Amino acid sequence: MVLVIVRLPWIGDLGMHAATLQRLRHSPLDPGNPLVDADTPSPYYSPWMLLLGAAARVTGLSVFPVLRLAALVGLVLLVTGVRRYVRTLDAHRAAPALALLSLLLLWGTTPLLWSGFPGLHSLALTVSYPSTFTLGLAFHLWAWLTGALRGGAGWGTWLGLGALWAVILLCHQFTGVVASLGACATVVAARPARAVWPRTAAGLLPAAVVLWAWPYYDFFALFGAGAALEPVHRVLYEDLAARFGLVLLGAAALVARWRRDRRDPLVSFFLLGVLVVAAGWLSGHYSWGRALPAVTIPAQLAAALEAVRAGRRGVRAARVALLAGTLAVGAWAQAGALGYAVPRDALPQAVRDRYRPPWTGYHWITPWVGYGDVVMAETGPARRIPAYGPYTVAPGYPDFFLPDEERRTAVTREYFAAGTPQAVRRDIEREYGVRWVVDGTGALDGAGLRAVARGPEGQVLYEVP
Repeated sequence: MVLVIVRLPWIGDLGMHAATLQRLRHSPLDPGNPLVDADTPSPYYSPWMLLLGAAARVTGLSVFPVLRLAALVGLVLLVTGVRRYVRTLDAHRAAPALALLSLLLLWGTTPLLWSGFPGLHSLALTVSYPSTFTLGLAFHLWAWLTGALRGGAGWGTWLGLGALWAVILLCHQFTGVVASLGACATVVAARPARAVWPRTAAGLLPAAVVLWAWPYYDFFALFGAGAALEPVHRVLYEDLAARFGLVLLGAAALVARWRRDRRDPLVSFFLLGVLVVAAGWLSGHYSWGRALPAVTIPAQLAAALEAVRAGRRGVRAARVALLAGTLAVGAWAQAGALGYAVPRDALPQAVRDRYRPPWTGYHWITPWVGYGDVVMAETGPARRIPAYGPYTVAPGYPDFFLPDEERRTAVTREYFAAGTPQAVRRDIEREYGVRWVVDGTGALDGAGLRAVARGPEGQVLYEVP
């Protein structure tokens, strides 16, 4: 993973987070929309990204070195958080290492590449994302909460736990849901005395204050964003056996834990996750599928802990062998991640076939396109161009807080349509202040634009006259 961080492969949302850092680096108090030239809030302006933006501003570093730093911090938080939390469940010295291997490899035969899902292949692409940092914080939250419930912590500890919970929710909302479910399961399993409940409830006060007072976006407005998010998340409910089949080993381990303790924290965590994910499927709220880590994480941890549980020597050997074999299958399924740590040509063909090449960047336009310039570009380029400082007309990602998102998308589609008159294109350029156009379709040849640079995959940078 350290080698992956050095290379920082670009697939998915890396451009979104780089663009967020660009805005916070240049204007930390009023960054505006990270992708388009509009003064709107954004849920990407989280406490973690604000801290990274401040670091970039103070040090003068560009956003990509800062993202590497973010990846390293997130990775350390995740590893240490897993260790701390697992220690609250089992004292065996091998438990944390086995738990980490299970989290990375115990998924399915087809990797799911999505932020907040810490499979090895997925983590190789999302390690610099806020979701990795937030998941690490979640493990620390569960460990801290477990200790507070067992040790009769004072009021200050509970207030701190509430503030940490709010930070988690602000940094990555979907991982915040997983963290919340894990926290609820921890409280249920601890059977706290009546004297603890007032302190537990007191922790909700700083959480509410932090969420309400956060100035960069309205956290509570996100509850109305479901309609915009459902279509893209429907895929999370597809190919469940291929993506999560190996988790069944953990489900069997959870059954064994449930027989020993009806209020086992991992069992409660798993059941809460299943409830939320199933409710999302039945109600059509497919974005609730982002709570799937609340199903996989407790099962993965249970599989690791069951392997080290005391028992007869032959039974223990059988459990270890079963876990090792399943992890080997999972490792093969995640083997494509090796391509992000070593050159692709160094991989055997069978592993190379599992490797998904990263995207190319748009550094080739930066000698001409300046910070804050508006670029007309289709969805693919629009997901990467703002990482270097420019804006695009339409956002490359759904934006709940952008009121004219649909119109921006429509005019972009019209601009690149083959039969669009030049006069219409000139009107669009004036309306949105377009100075540059990136085209990879060839549809704009002879459209009254001046070509100034050519990039990979036949793309051309045009200057608007």
